Amino acid sequence: MTVNLEVAEGVGTIRLDRPPMNALDTAVQEGLRALAGEVARREDVRAVVVYGGEKVFAAGADIKEMQGMDHAAMVVRSRALQESFTAVARIPKPVVAAVTGYALGGGCELALCADFRIAADDAKLGQPEILLGLIPGAGGTQRLARLIGPSKAKDLIFTGRMVKAEEALALGLVDRLVPAGAVYAEAHAWAARLAKGPAIALRAAKEAIDTGLETDIETGLAVERTWFAGLFATEDRERGMRSFVEEGPGKAKFL
Repeated sequence: MTVNLEVAEGVGTIRLDRPPMNALDTAVQEGLRALAGEVARREDVRAVVVYGGEKVFAAGADIKEMQGMDHAAMVVRSRALQESFTAVARIPKPVVAAVTGYALGGGCELALCADFRIAADDAKLGQPEILLGLIPGAGGTQRLARLIGPSKAKDLIFTGRMVKAEEALALGLVDRLVPAGAVYAEAHAWAARLAKGPAIALRAAKEAIDTGLETDIETGLAVERTWFAGLFATEDRERGMRSFVEEGPGKAKFL
């Protein structure tokens, strides 16, 4: 298998395993789609880490595989490509990308599908597709612009340049830098902390934020309002408020 799933402490780790560079060929894409669906369904998975290993996150698409495709073939394949990444983006649980080494092209696009990105202090990220006479095709033109703003996204996409970890942090492309050897531990700790939280409320928060970014504010507010009221029907809300009243803030334990 080129993509594997491990579960511990309520955290599901989706691990890319296609050495040496985790090139994102069709098999990897389909593996991502399948495991994204699995972690979305499994009750024992309450948060997710996407990880490529100690040396590299993912250095991009499999160029040799794509070189043999003509326009007709890519019309079909491009939809499946986007759908596999969208499956990761729509996991209804907190998702953190643990970025080591290179996250280029499709690798960067995969990191963009996470809610939070922890990167090695020597990581390099970018969207170099323009250097192949292409543009990002797995969501990069859309997710990158939403994350760091259109002008900064155009800089990276128009030039195809790689950015080092420090610049990626300054751009908002990643959220935290740690030593390379600590990336997975930090990402797993972040996910494990959220895995102990109220699962339905976390799902509500993610859906409300993501929906709001894709629509007008009135629609976003309606989604927020609906979820906010709906959470009053959950045991987690009852448990959280009871704990607050009886024990003080921040002491509630959720199942």
